[in-house]
Amino acid sequence: MRLKSVLCTFLLALSLCAGAQTTVSIAPDAASKEDVKKLFDVMASRQQMAQMMQQLFAQMRTMNRAELKKKHPEVTEADLASMDRRSEEFIKNFPLDAMLNDMIPIYQRHFTKSEIDALTAFYSSPAGQKFLHEMPAVMAETTRAVYPKIEEEVDAALKRAEEKDSPQK
Repeated sequence: MRLKSVLCTFLLALSLCAGAQTTVSIAPDAASKEDVKKLFDVMASRQQMAQMMQQLFAQMRTMNRAELKKKHPEVTEADLASMDRRSEEFIKNFPLDAMLNDMIPIYQRHFTKSEIDALTAFYSSPAGQKFLHEMPAVMAETTRAVYPKIEEEVDAALKRAEEKDSPQK
């Protein structure tokens, strides 16, 4: 099912971030865990991750309902509602705090203390807070704007691949 493959791709991307914690060498000028946690707090990282998951599931639900009904006409509204409840439960129990903790050494590896301090200062500023507040809407609008172009290109690539693979007469 397409929903399952999109979900698996999303979870794989998230797990790559979380899984990168193994034996991370942290530079001597790295920020402390507390510095990175402060940045995450200022950026409202937990809330943004939760919101991103909600939006992803809402988009997947909308895109996949028609396709699911087309491929499986026997699917009822009750089945779809049950699927929705399971995904809401999944989102509610997703270990966001553990993921954020796993991300700390990654930030420590890629940013110095002074860079984390500068990022914290920026995201604490009115401009930084506006950026954080507006980004979900900007990303949603961007996705809606570019998705038709991406879909066109994917369809064209699939058509070219089919033509290439089909036997010549």
